[in-house]
Order: sequence, then C-alpha cells, then structure tokens
Amino acid sequence: MAVHELPFERRTVHGHFSPELPPVLSIDPGDSVAFSSPDAGWGIGPPTDESGTRERFGPREPGLDDGHPLLGPVEVRGARAGGTLAVQVEELRVGTWGITDAGGWPAPLNERLGVAEGETRRLVWRLDAEAGTGRDQVGRLVALRPFLGVMGMPPNEPGVHSTHPPRRWGGNLDCAELGVGATLYLPIPVDGALFSAGDGHARQGDGEVAQLAIEAPMERARLRLSLADVELQNPVARIDGAWLAFGLDEDLDEAAAQAVDGMLELMRREHGFERRDALALASAIVDLRVTQLVNGVKGVHAVLRDDALV
Repeated sequence: MAVHELPFERRTVHGHFSPELPPVLSIDPGDSVAFSSPDAGWGIGPPTDESGTRERFGPREPGLDDGHPLLGPVEVRGARAGGTLAVQVEELRVGTWGITDAGGWPAPLNERLGVAEGETRRLVWRLDAEAGTGRDQVGRLVALRPFLGVMGMPPNEPGVHSTHPPRRWGGNLDCAELGVGATLYLPIPVDGALFSAGDGHARQGDGEVAQLAIEAPMERARLRLSLADVELQNPVARIDGAWLAFGLDEDLDEAAAQAVDGMLELMRREHGFERRDALALASAIVDLRVTQLVNGVKGVHAVLRDDALV
C-alpha cells in the first residue's frame, strides 16, 4: 500500500464538484493520499493583524473557485458507481492560525439571533499543533480537535456543483467526530470515485452555530481510500468506540429521520436486530446530534456507542 504525496498547486486545487473534472491522481484501493490545504477562505499566509488579513491562493476562476478549496479529484481504480468508498483519516496536522467569524451577514440563523446586521466579530487564533491548543486574540485557550470539513465525491450529474451543501456522497459534512482514526463510508456516485477533500477545521462544536468553525489550513492530511463491501444510502462512519449514521436534508426533521433510518440498518447489519426491535432499543441507547445547521442542507448524526450494550 503506497502513500501518494499530492502537491498543493493550481492543477490540484478546485473550488467546486463536477464529474467532468479530470483526476489529478489515480491510486489503487488501500493506498493513501497526503496533502496540505489552505483555509476555507483560500488563505495561505498567516494573518498579519487582528483583522485576519492574510495572503490568499490565486489565481481563482469565478464560477469554478467560489467554494471551498479542495485537493483532487483522486481516482480510485476499480471504484464503481453504487459501491462504497471507505475514507480512513490517518493523519491531520493543523497550520499555525485559524479564523472564526460571527454575525454581520444575512443567514436564517443570524437573522433569528438578531446578528445579521452590523459588524462581523472575528476571532483570530494562534494554533500550536504540538501542544494541541489554540489561543484567540483575547487570550482564551481551547483544546484542538482537528478534522476536514469536506470529504466527498461529485453528484452523478454534469456541470458545476457547489461545495457548500453536504450530499449523500459526502462533501461538506462538517462533522467534528471525523478526526484521526475515523473511517467515513460513502456511497460512490461515479466510476473512479473522483474523491476530493479540504476545509480544515481546528475545532468545531456540533451545529457550527456561527457558520464557521476555527477555520484553519492543514499543514498535512493523510487519508487512506479503500473499497468496502457494504451497500449504503447515506454516509456512515466508524470512530473510536462508536458508529455514526448521517442524515442530510433541508428539513431538520427529515435529516433526523434519515439518521435514525441509517442507524436502524446499521444495527441490523452489525448486530442482527429486527427493525422494530432496533427502533425500540435505539430510543434508549442511540443519541441524535445536530451535525451542522448552516450549509442549506442540514445534518444530523446518530451515535451508537459500543458500550451502550453492557
């Protein structure tokens, strides 16, 4: 199993999903891909002051580079539409800075909270990957919990697709549980998979309520891409000590229902439980969490811990 180093340069970076994007790398199942990535705002240099002003990657092409800067696409040989891609997070090392903005732009949650108008509050973070901590300009210290906000594949439809909404094939899931050691399982929409990733987060709370996490560059990320013999409707993930099942929809109730549905199927597959029995048991031992509220398509993940059954 090889590790492929994917350089950060204009030919390997894109700001949209499309099945028409040619792969920049072709790998065998089980190989790993290592790369660095800018922050979600295409920032490649540290903030020069407390305003967060920083050097940004360019040139960028309007209409094609309006979303998150993603590395890829990566073709996985033998991947077929309808199969399942397993993405194992092997390594994440954040860069030296991060930025979190809140308020000052129109969005449903901002308007509900009364912060859509006026100035944006910006926290500028200095990150210490070795210590695993971040400190903002006020001096507040938090423990880091890095993950990639975007890991996914394009819809099986021609044209340019935004990176912002999460889809059943992954993308902008923004799930804080998907750190080092996690394995994300995704339905494959197109032959070859055409997988891309980016959008480094140094830390995020469930919900991502300000619409940004600690948005940060990734100095190094390494992902292993494999093929899994399992049939999925929506993403699921294996983390340390638990299974996750995801639901994605513009309606939060429907997203929650999808997450429960995925968890019931997972409980059948992993434990042999009948569906109604699994639902009754899930009501006692499965937790529903709001993954994110801010990408148009909302996310919910159901969590079944290994120690829930003693």
